[in-house]
Amino acid sequence: MNRIYLFFLIFISISIGSNAQSSSQLGFMPSLNISTKLPKDWALNFKAESRQALYQDDFKYSYVLTDLGLTAAKRIRLNTTIAGGYLMRITNEEIKHRAIQQISFARKYENFRLSHRIAMDQTFSNLDDTEFRFRYRISTEIPLQGQSLDPKEYFLKLSNEYLNSLQGKEYDLEIRSVAFIGYAITSDSKVEIGLDYRVDSFISGNTRNRFWLGLNFYHSIRNSF
Repeated sequence: MNRIYLFFLIFISISIGSNAQSSSQLGFMPSLNISTKLPKDWALNFKAESRQALYQDDFKYSYVLTDLGLTAAKRIRLNTTIAGGYLMRITNEEIKHRAIQQISFARKYENFRLSHRIAMDQTFSNLDDTEFRFRYRISTEIPLQGQSLDPKEYFLKLSNEYLNSLQGKEYDLEIRSVAFIGYAITSDSKVEIGLDYRVDSFISGNTRNRFWLGLNFYHSIRNSF
């Protein structure tokens, strides 16, 4: 794991410092995540996320988009979950619609949890060709106080994701590297803040670097099922 993140730190530095064709964007990306468990190992998750750009060639605020998504998931084995969902993307130009399918695997180690997610999604637009994506993410959540995460304690979240995109006849690969510091407010709520770095378009030689300052809030609704 340490080697993976060291590789991406080096990769980020090379991408920003040596690519004359690159462009950079800096912005703010808050999100709200509400989840609840249902009978028979089902669960629902609602997510609202917004992006605002603060820098692109110069410092200037601009609204980018808002995502509203709903996902239904079912645990099929102890550490395996399948899910499907819908996302509506709102931009200044149009509203896009996305269908999502995914499977997740998680394993708990002594001091941390390691998760793998394989997903596909299809984005439908009135202005562009349908975009098909295949993505893989590896992530870990590490308690910073003790061997398990308890209320009033901090944690570290790290992840890498690879997104293959096909739109029309154009293929692209986006790589994401995320590092967040989180705090468990209660057993049902937590908040995290950190950096979400994304690089794409490097295959075509026009590398795009995007740095998002993320602020995420999670809350789980308990029920009597």
